[in-house]
Parts: sequence; C-alpha cells; structure tokens
Amino acid sequence: MIQDLPAELPEVVVTAARLPPAAGEAAFSVTRLDRGDLRDQTRLDEALRQVPAVSLFRRTTSFSANPTTQGMSLRAVAPSGAGRTLVTLDGVPLNDPFGGWVIWSQVAPEALDGLDLVRGAGAGPYGAGALTGVIALRDGDGGVADLSVGERGGARAAAVVGAGQDGRRLTLAGLREVSDGFVPVRGAAAGAADTPMDLDAWSLTVRADAAVGAATASLRLGAFEEDRGSGLAGARATASGNVASLTLARSPNHDTLGWRLQVWRRESDLANSSVAVAADRSMTTPAAAQDETPAVGWGLNAALRRSGALEWEIGLDARTAEGETRERFRFMGGRFTRGRIAGGETTVAGVYGEAAWRTGPWLIAGGLRADRWENTDGRRFETDLASGLPTLDERDVGRSGRVVTARLAARRDLAGGWSARTAAYSGFRPATLNELHRPFRVGNDLTEANAGLRPERLGGLEAGLAWSDADGALTATIFANRIEEAVVNVTIGSGPGTFPRAGFVPAGGVLRQRMNAGAVEAVGLELAGERRWDRLRLSAAVSATDARMNGGDAAPQLTGLRPAQAPIWSAVGAARWTATDRLALSLDARWESRRFEDDLNSRVLEAGLVLDARAEWRATERIGLWLALDNLADAEIAVSETATGVEGFGPPRSIRAGIRLTL
Repeated sequence: MIQDLPAELPEVVVTAARLPPAAGEAAFSVTRLDRGDLRDQTRLDEALRQVPAVSLFRRTTSFSANPTTQGMSLRAVAPSGAGRTLVTLDGVPLNDPFGGWVIWSQVAPEALDGLDLVRGAGAGPYGAGALTGVIALRDGDGGVADLSVGERGGARAAAVVGAGQDGRRLTLAGLREVSDGFVPVRGAAAGAADTPMDLDAWSLTVRADAAVGAATASLRLGAFEEDRGSGLAGARATASGNVASLTLARSPNHDTLGWRLQVWRRESDLANSSVAVAADRSMTTPAAAQDETPAVGWGLNAALRRSGALEWEIGLDARTAEGETRERFRFMGGRFTRGRIAGGETTVAGVYGEAAWRTGPWLIAGGLRADRWENTDGRRFETDLASGLPTLDERDVGRSGRVVTARLAARRDLAGGWSARTAAYSGFRPATLNELHRPFRVGNDLTEANAGLRPERLGGLEAGLAWSDADGALTATIFANRIEEAVVNVTIGSGPGTFPRAGFVPAGGVLRQRMNAGAVEAVGLELAGERRWDRLRLSAAVSATDARMNGGDAAPQLTGLRPAQAPIWSAVGAARWTATDRLALSLDARWESRRFEDDLNSRVLEAGLVLDARAEWRATERIGLWLALDNLADAEIAVSETATGVEGFGPPRSIRAGIRLTL
C-alpha cells in the first residue's frame, strides 16, 4: 500500500545490515511503497510511476529506453537523461558512475522489501546527486518466483530465494527478460530505417548476512547486462556492470548508539552505436560507434546515531568516479575516419549532522552538511584513424569547490487524524562525467559535451496537510523550487552545416551543447487520496508543476520557456478489487499533459492516457496465475519527435500471462 509517512515511523524488521529509517524523515515529503505495491510490477521504474511526482525521461521506461536516458527526476522540475534524483539500495548508490543514470534491470522488484521516496533536495545523509529527492530501496529476503510470457516474443523470469540459520542468511536474486520489441515510428512516417526496440537483459545478485555480536554484516555482490535495439537500423546499446558492497550496522536503542560502516565499488560499461537517418527514412548511415565506456566508482560512508526523544546522527561519505568514452565517428567513404577518447575523474566528499526532536504533537527535524567536489584529469583526444595523427588534443584545467546545504522541517499532529508540516531545503548535483566529456547523437541531432560545467544547486520551500484513518488517507502539498546553474542541452545551430568540434550536422538535425543555462523556477501542487473497503481499494493522485526557464545571459532565448521533457500535469489512479478469496482484479490509469521534446519548446509531445488491467487467480496458497493487459486502449503515446516532425511512440497494447510461486 502506498502511504505518506506518519509522524512516528513503524518498526521495520531489519535483516540486511542497515539503520532503520530516521525519525526525522516523517517531517518531510516521504511516500513509502511496500512489497505489495511492487509485487505486480515487472520493472522498478514502472512501479515508481504509481507516484505522479516521478518523472521518467522522454516518457519511456526501461522496457524501451536507451541506457543513457534512464535517469529519474522528481516533481517534473527539470527531468534529464542523467537524472536529478539519487537512487540507493540499502545505502549504496545505484546511479551509474559515468552517466548518473540508473540501469533499472539490475534490480528486480521481487527482490525488494519496499522503498521510501523522499521529495525535495536531500542534504543530510544523502549528499551529492539528491537534487530533487531520493529513492531509497530496501533489499528483501526472497521467497518468490515469477515466470511470464507476452506478445512480440516477450518472456521474463525472476526469482528471489533465501535460506539461513544460526544468525546467518544467504539470499539469491536473478532476473532474465527478452522481447522482440516494437517499432516506435508507425504509420506512413515509418520506413525501412525504423526497426523494433528489442531487449535482452539479465541480472544476478547474492547477499550474505551474518550476526556479528549485536551488529549485522552484509556482503552484496551483483552483476547485470542489457542489450537493446534503439528503433533504428544499425543503432544498438549495451550496458553492463557489477557492484560489490560490504556493510556493518547496528540499530540504536535508548541505551546504545547505533552505527553504520559501508564501503562499495561499482564498475560499468556502455556500448552505443548511433546512425544518421535519410530524409525519407528509407535507410540509415553509421554516425558514431561508442565502442566502450569503462567507468569505476567507489565510495564509503559512516554514521553514528542516537535514538530517543532527541534523535541525532552524524556521518561522513565520499564518492569518486573515473571513466572515459572510446569511440569512432565521422563516417565517410564507407568507414569511420576519426577516433575519440574523452573522460576524467570526479570526487565528492562531505560531512553532515542531522537531528529530530519530538515533543508532544510536534516533530522538528533538520540537518546540515558540507561537501567538497573536484573534477580532475579531464581530457579529449581525437585522431585521424588512417594516419594516427591527432586532430584534437585538449586537457581540462582541474576545478573544485565547496558547497554547504541544509534542510529544516516541522510537523504537528492535529485533532481527528490531521497533521500539518512545512519544510525548507537545499541540495546540489555535480555534473557527471558523461555531461562533462561525452558528445552524443540521436538520429540527426548532435549534443556536445562541456568540461566547464558547474554543479547545479536547488533551494526549495514546501508545506503540506494530511489526514488518515483506518479506511483512507488524504495529502496535499504545495512547493516552490529553484535550480541555479541548471545543466541544459541548449540549441546552438541547425543543419546542414559544419561546426567547430562537433563536425557536420545533417539536414533536419540540430546541434546542442550542455550549458549552465541560468535557472529553473518551479511552483507546484500535489494531491493524493486513498479509500479502503473490505474488498476494494481506490486511490488517485495528481501533480501540477509549473516550471519555467530563466536563461539569463547564458541562454536568454530560453527565458519563459518550459524545461524540456517537463509536463505541467500528471495524474494516476488505481482500483484494486478482491472479487473473491481467489480472484483479484486491478485497473491502473496514468495521464500526462503535453511536454516539449526540446529546449526551444518547438517539438510538442501531446497529452496521453494509458490504462493497464490485471487479473490474478490464486490456485493454491503458493501458486497464483495472472493475466495483464498493458495499454489496453492501444493509445499512441508520443515519446519523441525529430526536427522534421516524425514522432516516435511508446509501447502498443500488449498481453502478458504468468505464474507466481511463493517459495
């Protein structure tokens, strides 16, 4: 059941090594999704769409999205491919060390016990990257398997099993999914250049937990890979990686301090080929081959917590990432004529203090942190592949800085199940290695990197009112956010033409560059409600965010426009009906107002409504059979548009059927 956090968090049974949720989180805008909210979802990012504040870039989920666009943002303040939200699993960041995006197939929803979605800048223990919020995932303990098949060659298998005794436990989670995919460009606009967005993905994770005195130790090892078509002939993307983490934690009580020590290391790689598309879409021509993008990230964090009427936590964390893109480009005479190696290293480290004080009906919470960021070893080296001679050799000047962020909130319980709260916060996000160093191409559109990008900073205020009882809940929140030094892909030219560094831009394409383009100012309203009866549950939520650019001197042409990919309105609704003791039926609806594909608001993606239906029959206590109809109205949801007006669409109607085993 989706729920906003009450003033006092319920007790959480911890099996993995982690601290329980901090008491102060209940004063902020936090939504909790439990295991039941995730159980019917095949992808974690799709499960998050139950909350309208979640912004998926280009309206596409990990079923069809290129790895470089699988970033997550909250509140539609300014969605981006890199994402402006920090995603963690028991404290370990899942964001890619090179690009900041999240490869969602690395975690199956079946493997999770639930998650907390914190809206607003992170500060406190979350640090860099938590610009519009945090999605904190909680590892589960297994005991389920789900097998399914679907239209267009779809098949999926996911299982999580666990066993243990004498203070030790071993949990194994695996996922495999394949699909022949769908063609995003349809009807008369489609040509031979348009091909299915097929998918082949797998992930495997093992976690070992053991009691160490009064503490718990968790060792987690995981690996993943996904290979997918990009919807154009000759364009494909492959993402892979592995992660290892070791955590020691002890929960606090009234007599003893709690603490956590954690270290992690993540490796990732990306291969991504792009093509130029003929004007009549009859063929494609190779444009760039990003052969490798090896990257390594590592981090450590430590925390000390005291519980009680006054709960406090102090801690520190550090993260570093290094990586580079190795690619070939400038396709001429039937071959690539240029090579490129570009990359660098980023580091961020900080210390923080958090406290929460409860007195009577009041909960007061706040925190302060100080971080230092650094970009070093930046380079871009391009060569002529025939002669081996350099055509571009740039070394970037190392840059660094210090950032202080904070948050403060108050919540008061009122009579009749009502409560009110208010909060202020700030946060920051350093540019990723991808934004700093990697140029990229989508169709005929080129985007240049910018090694001089400065960190984004967000400041915000919000206030909320909530009511709940045993049969339902209502929440309302208003907020105002401002992102300074916003990183935006700014249009600087159009094709056909040749530009410095970027090279040739074909007809029907544009050249953009990542820039710190002034500020994004946003005000918004969020409403959510739920009503529960014995066998029926109805829920609905709506989010409205009016975000506008202030391009300043850097990009005055953007002033007054909406950020790319940021809708004003989004709404979700769901009905869950337990028709009999064995049969359960559900219907989900998602609607979104129009959004713009580009920074100039010239490419419009119209509003769209998607309906999904599902039926599950419990054959026995351990076996369930289910049937799902995705996009049952076969709505054409626009997810992209070229400069020549050719639209790409999301998945068409699809039928899936499966069996769920409780182990």
